[in-house]
This record gives sequence, C-alpha cells and structure tokens, in this order.
Amino acid sequence: MRASPPISPRPPAPSGKWADLSRRLASTAVLLGIGVLLAFASGVWLRLGMSLIAAITFWELAAMTGWRHPEMHLTPFGRWRPIALAAVAALGQFAALVSFGQWGFLFLLLPIMVGLPGAASRDRVSYTVFGLAIQLAVFGLVGFREELGLAFVLWLMGIVIVSDTAGYFFGRILGGPKFWPALSPKKTWSGTVAGWVGAAILGALLWLSGHGDATLIWVSPLVCLAGQLGDIAESWLKRRAGVKDSSNLIPGHGGFMDRFDAVTGAVLATLLIGLLTSLPVVS
Repeated sequence: MRASPPISPRPPAPSGKWADLSRRLASTAVLLGIGVLLAFASGVWLRLGMSLIAAITFWELAAMTGWRHPEMHLTPFGRWRPIALAAVAALGQFAALVSFGQWGFLFLLLPIMVGLPGAASRDRVSYTVFGLAIQLAVFGLVGFREELGLAFVLWLMGIVIVSDTAGYFFGRILGGPKFWPALSPKKTWSGTVAGWVGAAILGALLWLSGHGDATLIWVSPLVCLAGQLGDIAESWLKRRAGVKDSSNLIPGHGGFMDRFDAVTGAVLATLLIGLLTSLPVVS
C-alpha cells in the first residue's frame, strides 16, 4: 500500500476578540470590488461581469446542497454538478439581463429547474430559495445601476459595509446578549443595533449633504436589517451543510457567498420596497 503524503500542518488560527478581523476586511474588499465593477462597466461588460458573479455564487450553493451519496456520479451532471450549474446560472443570468423584457426574468429560473434533480432531497427547498435569491439579487443590482445610477448602488454597498463594520466593532466592544445564537453565535444585539444606527446615520448624511432625500433615514436601517438577515440565512445554510465556509475560493477567508450574503438580502429588500412604494433618491 502506498504511503499517504505527509499533511502540512495548518498555521494556527488567530485567537482573541479580533480574530476574524481579516475576514471583515476581505468582505469589504470584495464589496468594493463589486462597486468598482459596477462603476467602470456598462452594457455587455456589466452583464458579463455580473453573470460571472452569479456563476461563482451558484457553484458554491450547488456544492452545499448537492446529493452526498457515494454514488453521486449517477445524479444529473455527476460530480461536475456545481460547475455545470454555475455555467447554467451564468447563461440564464446573461440571457435575462440582455432581454430585460417582460418575460426575461424566466431565464433566471434555469439553474433552479436544471439543478433540482441533483439536489439532496432535504435541500431542494433551500436550493430553490437561495438560488432564486442569488439570481434576483444579481439581476436587481444591474437594474439599479442602469435605471437609478451608480450612486444608488454605492448607497446599497455602503449600507452593507457600514452595517458590517459598526456591528463588528461595537459588538466586540460592548458585547451583551446574542442576536440569534443558534445560527450566528458571534452576532450580538449591540452590534446588530449599531448596524441599524450606522445605516440611519449614512442615510441622514446623504440627505443633509444634498445627495438624497429624507426617506433614506428610515429606508437605510430596513435595508441594513435585511442584509443582516441575509448573513444569518447563509449561516443557517452552512450549518445545515456541515461546512464552515461556502468554499475556499478566497484563501483563508472562505467563499464568495460568505461575502455576498448581506448584499443579497439588502438588494432583495430594496426590490420589495420598490414594489410597495417609491425608492429613495440618491445622487
């Protein structure tokens, strides 16, 4: 029997109150990267870039919800399922973004319909819900960028960054009761509320500086809450899948879905607000 190669020991993980600060910095870097992508891209390049984001996120979702039987090769796409569904998600997203018509959104459902047969039976509902959320969030970001302008998208990204930053530092400094310990053991009520306050302050500053209307003061905390719930929802999915991170795509910091979960929640909430009432003006 051939001896197994020696396994290199993993470097010890940092400990202490600020142990995951590097993860937060990675999240900020990814969000800023999306902002830069949206800032400099337009037309077909914007659609290609966002379709790639849909593909990466779907690749991770498919891996976390796939059939885990030893004979997985018998399922549709076999062991190549995550990669195949990533390609289908990108094609469906791009087709929907190109058409942007009344029925164009139906293309967003392609990776969900194609991927359901290979999903674990217990994960089919979560695969459908999270898959639809991903596709709608990417689609919505492009719509916001082209219809409401870059400033509106940067406001959304700013809420997520402010919420994450304020929640992290105030949560670590003040501590206190946990917000939802069963799903997110590190998130505290003090950090959660700090995120809401930070979002409201951001909205107020935009209004006072003449870059938005007064509705930003109350809409921003609502969008912030939705982003926090998106983060918690993805934590639930990872616990259900028995993984710490959605992937190892970002070395030492997890996967792209770990960075995009709050953005997904924030975009979906903004889409819902737009259906119920007028969206705030950001300029």
